[in-house]
Amino acid sequence: MARPRETKDRIFEQFARIGHAVASPKRLELLDLLCQSEKSVEILADQAAMSIANTSRHLQILRGARLVDARKDGLRVYYRLADEEVCRFFGSLRNLAAARLAEIDLLVRDYFDDPKRLEPVDKRKLLKQAKAGEIVILDVRPRDEYIAGHVPFARSVPLHELKTSIARLSKEKEIVAYCRGPYCVLAQEAVKIMRAKGFKAFRLEDGVTEWQESGMPVEK
Repeated sequence: MARPRETKDRIFEQFARIGHAVASPKRLELLDLLCQSEKSVEILADQAAMSIANTSRHLQILRGARLVDARKDGLRVYYRLADEEVCRFFGSLRNLAAARLAEIDLLVRDYFDDPKRLEPVDKRKLLKQAKAGEIVILDVRPRDEYIAGHVPFARSVPLHELKTSIARLSKEKEIVAYCRGPYCVLAQEAVKIMRAKGFKAFRLEDGVTEWQESGMPVEK
């Protein structure tokens, strides 16, 4: 029979498996990407700017900690989060880091629109305006993420397609762009492109995960 001290040590060793698995910026980024949708190793490697071999190694570590699952379809291997709780864990870690680390605030202010200057968004009013055609909501994430879940009435215009699609947008309406949450650069880049062309464009800090966690509906 195990002694109390031994039992406690073993339990904390298991906790540490999670800590080890997320002790890498790239593995955290992979979790962020998988919060959006299931993805193949090749797509994850491209979106995280890593080699396929390096991406696979990181995914194996996450899988070893049972944070992600995998399935094979032909020659491709697809990864997904093991549970929705993993995405909530990532969100909590991100929020804790933002609250405790001043460096994050400095980085955000250097690149993004100052969050303190963003007006609070009435999400229900935003949906009502989008439904009425008074504003346009753009989802600038890759198409597979839009298909997996998106804000109702949002149009899918991936960032890499924006320059060729911008002529179809109206300058008479405000445009609200969103991507993967408060630290995703896609929406910020989209807003810069649209503002340079004379559009009234703004960034929505929420991604689909944050939107859903606030009790708002998501379409699939």
